[in-house]
Amino acid sequence: MPMKVTLLCLLLLIGGAAQAAELSLAVSNASGAALENAVATLTPVGRASSPKPAKAVIDQINKEFVPYVSVVPVGSAVSFPNQDNIRHSVYSFSPAKKFELKLYSGTQAEPVVFDKAGVVALGCNIHDWMIAYVYVTEAPFYGRSDARGNIAFSGIEPGEYELRVWHPDSAAPEVVRPLRLGNEAQRLSQSLPAKARAAAGGSHSH
Repeated sequence: MPMKVTLLCLLLLIGGAAQAAELSLAVSNASGAALENAVATLTPVGRASSPKPAKAVIDQINKEFVPYVSVVPVGSAVSFPNQDNIRHSVYSFSPAKKFELKLYSGTQAEPVVFDKAGVVALGCNIHDWMIAYVYVTEAPFYGRSDARGNIAFSGIEPGEYELRVWHPDSAAPEVVRPLRLGNEAQRLSQSLPAKARAAAGGSHSH
């Protein structure tokens, strides 16, 4: 009897693993060049599912926000440590989160809770070129593209999903498209019309 139970459990584990979908997404601009810092989210259609709040860090290093783009679930707390030897401020006028951390150095600033879905643009009152973005999502699956424009999703239940793809330098709103995921690994590509970025005080390839 114990052997049969063990075998049944093993078969259930194998069957459950076989039901997990995988998705590889490649994001590029209109010229075919890879787009780093693109955000992609997957929301199941007809099934309630939301991510748990998380903790994230956006550093201030060499008068730049690092990373340039962050993606966090709704309700997440984000810290803004200042690694520079000068003071910075952090603010946003975005509808999804309006706040201001007045001039400070070190890590004395309290974390900011992002409690509403949307894109939040960050700035520094002292250094105009310091710009970053926080993409706040209600989707249970999300990711940010690497230097090659790739985002990988795994452990997803097969079914119907809504895929959203966004990039801060795209000249168009975020792309929204339906997607059906099966048991097999799937590869997709998405092109976005990236707009030219004005010269800044540093690089955004973080």
